[in-house]
Amino acid sequence: MADTLILRVQSREGTQRIQTSRTESTEIFLEKVCDAFKVLIGQFTLYTDRAKTTVIKQTRKPISTYKVKHGDILLLVPSESNFLSPNPAAVDSLCVVEDSIDVFLNKQDGRIERAPDAKSCQHRQREKCIHCTPLDPWDESYLKEQNIKHMSFHSNIRKLTCGVDKGKFAMLENISCKIKPGCTEHPPWPGGICTKCQPNAVTLNRQSYRHVDNTSFENSLIVDRFLDCWRKSGQQRIGFLYGKYEHHKDVPLGIKATVAAIYEPPQVGSPNSVKLLPDENADAVTSVATELGLIRVGWIFTDLIAEDLSLGTVKHYRGMQTHFLSAQECIMAGDLQNQHPNACRLSPDGHFGSKFVTVVVSGDKEHQIHMEGYQVSNQCMALVLDDILVPTRDAPELGYIRESSNEQYVPDVFYKEIDSYGNEVSRLAWPLPIEYLLIDVPVATPLEPQFTFQPPGQNIKQFPIENRNSIAEIQDFHALASYMRQFSDEQFMEAMSDFHLLLYLATADMLPLKECIKTLLTAVKTKDEDLARHWFKSEEWSTVEQLIKAQAPSPTSFHEAAHADGGATSGGAMWTCKHCTFLNQSDHINCDMCGLPK
Repeated sequence: MADTLILRVQSREGTQRIQTSRTESTEIFLEKVCDAFKVLIGQFTLYTDRAKTTVIKQTRKPISTYKVKHGDILLLVPSESNFLSPNPAAVDSLCVVEDSIDVFLNKQDGRIERAPDAKSCQHRQREKCIHCTPLDPWDESYLKEQNIKHMSFHSNIRKLTCGVDKGKFAMLENISCKIKPGCTEHPPWPGGICTKCQPNAVTLNRQSYRHVDNTSFENSLIVDRFLDCWRKSGQQRIGFLYGKYEHHKDVPLGIKATVAAIYEPPQVGSPNSVKLLPDENADAVTSVATELGLIRVGWIFTDLIAEDLSLGTVKHYRGMQTHFLSAQECIMAGDLQNQHPNACRLSPDGHFGSKFVTVVVSGDKEHQIHMEGYQVSNQCMALVLDDILVPTRDAPELGYIRESSNEQYVPDVFYKEIDSYGNEVSRLAWPLPIEYLLIDVPVATPLEPQFTFQPPGQNIKQFPIENRNSIAEIQDFHALASYMRQFSDEQFMEAMSDFHLLLYLATADMLPLKECIKTLLTAVKTKDEDLARHWFKSEEWSTVEQLIKAQAPSPTSFHEAAHADGGATSGGAMWTCKHCTFLNQSDHINCDMCGLPK
């Protein structure tokens, strides 16, 4: 016991007591320092005193070589300015790769410039006073004056890091409603629980900021094509929004989700509901979008019921008196937001919240088709992630928090409301008004339309959208041939400027284009006609051209062929398609399965 030493290691983050012995090597001692401060070897220098006279180096020599005594204070100096953090995951957060828009906004000043007031400002031109000093991006009076309901996420970060410590201790921690694993002081749940592993109770608050401040569709044609399916069938529809995040200049340090295309996954729709099906092409769609410089920024769904077909009006039943989003829709939005987390360097987990937006197409007060945008709060994301929020059976505006069971411990969840006496009281979330979890995000289209994918000219029939077999819009080789015959060789770039066509070319197993499609995607992304012309002359596309020319535009069905031949029919042997091996009727010119010629 006489060899035992307790040395105090002091740093700007605090002091840690480390037990060692006189014979223990400095190598082992420095590893204990790393464990205590959650840092790595090489990120700090350890001195024997505050005067920094001697450096303790990593060797096999005993610690007693440096003549330290029991109770001595050692000084730890970081080699980098920002490597220390009170959170164990801070080292990993240095490797967080944030979105390009976040990197851009981190470099911006963010303050709101004000012009000198002619009446109040009595100073020279280059001077400032309280009447013309730039405002902080989270200034409440400015946001209220500009009718901005929520501050931006980066404004909230600036607010957290504006103090004297410059946000050194500002941490954005994600809520967890699960029992902390690894507690050895009692049997696992339901055998026991303690204050160390028990999750904290959750009090729901209205979120004062939002990760995305606006959703903008590049042009109205994007939504019109999406709504065509409902107009033709009356079935509700879901689509994923692909675009990019940009700076929204109307909100201080704001972010805008700009939508360039809508991808419609496999689904089964009805007038009252939609069911998503497994998507075999999900990875291919993500790959194509990435090559085009696009990412998935949100999802859109319809909730439309026709009221008067002659006037084109729809029913209005979403609003303040009923609900904006149902509990089931909030859970779906929370699940999708959890699948698309927002990378954040201030979070110990490396992510915080989400930029994924929700757009619902429904009827407004004038009974016209209208779009509304939302996000669910970070608290809602946590409730959905831990599977403790469920919808109610007969009230879409209410959710319900599960009760604890033998399989799962659920902490208490509260929300606050004003009672009949005007007092703020806390209520258990049994049930829970969904409005506490919602954040509205404005949706609009610009006055001057933009086009990532240039629409074809007049009298050009566009290529069918994927997964619309229910309304007889099928993506097959016959549709490709019919679409390409509308363009000349000089119009190849115009023909390829279609997101749904590019997805078909990249996913069609019968076409030899999967290995070389990246060149075409790069040409469409950069609008490089020379590169597109070079790809047009490639061997792979020449093969497709020959197949298109070989497929005659004549009718393919038995009755149409008979009518074209004056009613004559033939009863010859069936033939096997050399492309997909499907067995076809002898009178069919094209394969019924793949659409390729005989």
